[in-house]
Amino acid sequence: GEDVKPFTPEKTKEIVMSLQQPAVFCNMVGDWPALHWNVKYLSAVLEGRTVQFRLGLKTVGLVPQFETSCSYVEATLEEFLAWSCGQPSCLSGPFSCYDYSKYWAYADYKYIARIFEDKPEIFQDVRWSDFGFPGRSGKESTLWIGSEGANTPCHLDSYGCNLVLQVQGRKRWHLFPPGDTSFLYPTRIPYEESSIFSKVNIANPDLKRFPEFRNSTAHVVTLSPGQVLLVPRHWWHYVESIDPVTVSINSWIELDADHEARVEEAITRMLVCAIKSAENPSDGDLWLNPTEVEATSHEVNLQYLNEAVSAYLRCQETSVSGQTHSSSTGAEQRTNTSCKRNRREVGCEPESCTLLTQDCSTPKAEELQKIPFGPHLIQVLPQSHKTNVMGAVAVESDGRDRHENEGEHFGNLHCKRKRLLMSNDCETAAHQMDSECSPCTPQTALSTNDLLDCLVNPRVISLVAQLLLERTRV
Repeated sequence: GEDVKPFTPEKTKEIVMSLQQPAVFCNMVGDWPALHWNVKYLSAVLEGRTVQFRLGLKTVGLVPQFETSCSYVEATLEEFLAWSCGQPSCLSGPFSCYDYSKYWAYADYKYIARIFEDKPEIFQDVRWSDFGFPGRSGKESTLWIGSEGANTPCHLDSYGCNLVLQVQGRKRWHLFPPGDTSFLYPTRIPYEESSIFSKVNIANPDLKRFPEFRNSTAHVVTLSPGQVLLVPRHWWHYVESIDPVTVSINSWIELDADHEARVEEAITRMLVCAIKSAENPSDGDLWLNPTEVEATSHEVNLQYLNEAVSAYLRCQETSVSGQTHSSSTGAEQRTNTSCKRNRREVGCEPESCTLLTQDCSTPKAEELQKIPFGPHLIQVLPQSHKTNVMGAVAVESDGRDRHENEGEHFGNLHCKRKRLLMSNDCETAAHQMDSECSPCTPQTALSTNDLLDCLVNPRVISLVAQLLLERTRV
């Protein structure tokens, strides 16, 4: 007979919208055709079409491997599967220059609507309607395919909450609550729309450089096939594949609060683009994340800011006019579009984001105590932070032997740092070092990135957004 799920769509949506801590849903997707989306199956569906893979080193340094420091190849899923299994056929082809024992590969943030645009029937294999979002399918979802060690640097998403289905293999998630933001040393370099990165390498934290990280509280969970993880709004996360091949599907659920977040993102984009574009290009600072096509002009950024403010004000007007006389009820505006990360990827500019009103009353404190945790909804609990969850003790670096890559952007203006750039030309690397730079030379001047780290700190941007919105109301 038909599978009986532990929660109705209405109850599941209530949990998703009210729960402010990560949790894992079990036994909710047993009848989803998407559970068959292993790499072998997807390879047959794509019929030889290539996708872009990001490649990084498996060695764990003291700084995150941001996307600006990775190599990229175009390959078929068949070629990826052969490489990840160590087959001899990989001696030629796109992965031939990358030793599987040294590198991981990740086809991340692949919009299903784009890679399967000629096979729209496959969208229905993903059924987010079971989670209370009717009409949401694979078309509003994203695909992730990785090898062992593939990871996403620790970051938080500016918009929405996140539902993640694990299809093949396992992934380990390290999650940190929004209150830990200052402990994670947020940065907007590399810059990417809607992502705030952490300077800390969660897998090997440098506690000498980032001492406040000791105060953070990691919530760690290993997600297995058939499970769905809820990542609440503004929770930091570092994700790593721990099996030879992994496949995940996610969908971002946008929230009412995203209207204000879009204003903050517009302010951030304007400041970062203006200041970084004014730098000498020969400095070689790869500040723009590969997901961002180009640094947009001041005029375009100003237009985006005005559109974001207008959308926020329209939302406020709608909210006020829609309020009832009862003070205990309200309506939150949600959306069935997934405008996350690089909005140009799916052609989703602010004016084209269709907002849909869905009723979801704000839960009371006593209602949160009634969340039905149990075998079908598992809490992701905090973990001791004294020892790294991957088995490595956090590093107490003295700063003299720090390995830096392009993800580490902070240093002396007059001291050109050593850079290790992973090259697309197999395993060659470009090293640059100013001969006059001494490890013992103290920093005597602030860099542009030092200024930006302070100027676009989330707390500062939030205050600027509030002042700007107050000005529009006058």
